Amino acid sequence: MGLTWIQNRYSRFDTKTSEEFNTASRSVKPGLIAAGIVSAWTWAATLLQSATVGYRYGVAGPFWYAAGATVQILMFAILACKTKMNAPRCHTYLEIIYVRYGKTAHIVFLFFALVTNILVGSQLLLGGSAVVTALTGMNVYAAVFLIPTGVCAYVILGGLRATFLCDYSHGLVLMVIIMYFMFTVYTSNETIGSPSRMYDLLHEAAIKRPVAGNHEGSYLTLKSNLALIFGVIQLCSGSGTVFLDQAYFQRAVASRPTTAVKAYIMGGLAWYATFPP
Repeated sequence: MGLTWIQNRYSRFDTKTSEEFNTASRSVKPGLIAAGIVSAWTWAATLLQSATVGYRYGVAGPFWYAAGATVQILMFAILACKTKMNAPRCHTYLEIIYVRYGKTAHIVFLFFALVTNILVGSQLLLGGSAVVTALTGMNVYAAVFLIPTGVCAYVILGGLRATFLCDYSHGLVLMVIIMYFMFTVYTSNETIGSPSRMYDLLHEAAIKRPVAGNHEGSYLTLKSNLALIFGVIQLCSGSGTVFLDQAYFQRAVASRPTTAVKAYIMGGLAWYATFPP
């Protein structure tokens, strides 16, 4: 909110204008777009799910978790490019569908978009409130109402550009936490303490409790039938939540025409690199 006040006072961008509020004046650079993509694709259950499939299937689990959810972002780079080429002044992808395919298709996709946003919003609120409750002891129902209240405050004042700035800050905090836990586990943890010790422990675990469907029951192989099935499920389910979610189109709308593809490729690769570890 403070950054929005500074922006309105000292820059040429004013959130009182419709274009700045809704599209960030279509001038956001690729780095900020990439940070927004990573933030938007990182749900409350993301770290939990990648860790869970890693525990069940070994290294193949997080690999297919990340790979199955990165393809959509990389494919979306093509769609972002075509959006900037064919509809450079649009605000939502539903506008494009209405102009290109007519009223009936517009109503159908309006329903899909609404269902997608209700589904994604519900999952984010429930997962986020559970995390806040676990960390602070706050009443879970209070967290469900207070989290969107804070988001609405900076969005109403700062528009789309404010969401990108907060996406960047969210991503920064997330990366610091991930790096902290990773270095703690692999350098100073009493049980593990080093990558070589982790390798030995996983080798011992495969002997005592081999993984069904993995090559020789190993936790250290990428040849895992169940992990591959999970990856296919991840790919199919993730496609719906990306291609029908206005948030990803909104980032294409807000990006510079010359850097839209670059931003989505950077975002997809950055997200993929975050979660296999």
